[in-house]
Amino acid sequence: MDEWLEDDMNLLAERGTEPAARVLDQHMIREPIRRLNPRAPLSLAPSASVREAVQLMREHRIGCLLVVEAERLVGIITERDLLLKLQAVDVEHPVREFMTPDPEALRPDDPIVYALNKMSVGGFRHVPLVDSGHRPVGVVSVKDIVDYIVDFFPNDVLTVPPNLARAEVWRGRDGG
Repeated sequence: MDEWLEDDMNLLAERGTEPAARVLDQHMIREPIRRLNPRAPLSLAPSASVREAVQLMREHRIGCLLVVEAERLVGIITERDLLLKLQAVDVEHPVREFMTPDPEALRPDDPIVYALNKMSVGGFRHVPLVDSGHRPVGVVSVKDIVDYIVDFFPNDVLTVPPNLARAEVWRGRDGG
């Protein structure tokens, strides 16, 4: 038996009985989006400059900002908006010139599968979450959903060798 496999077997034996594995099925993707623990939204006014938007995204290491007016969601500005629409060097233009107006949004209690549908059909990487008054309360990203799915397969995902091209020579352990 390979040494790393033996180490894994010994580790499992030390832990005792493992809790039942979670199963990713139709029920799990119908869980409410709030199960993903979406981050709180960062927002700015439509009159804010592109420079301000870029600074906020860089500072917080995020890919989108919600555009809010009178506490209501009126748009979303993403890295993609900036890359595809920004041609001028002048970053003092207001965000409203580059944002996607009236973006599709969901509520935190909507099923995760709704977010998957919007992302797949619409090609979105971020979906704003709003309350009943259309006030932003969060943002769900593709990464949030991927992280949720990874939780169902921790051994399969977290033990993959760091360099798949060299997998045949990898003999160490990776992951948790």
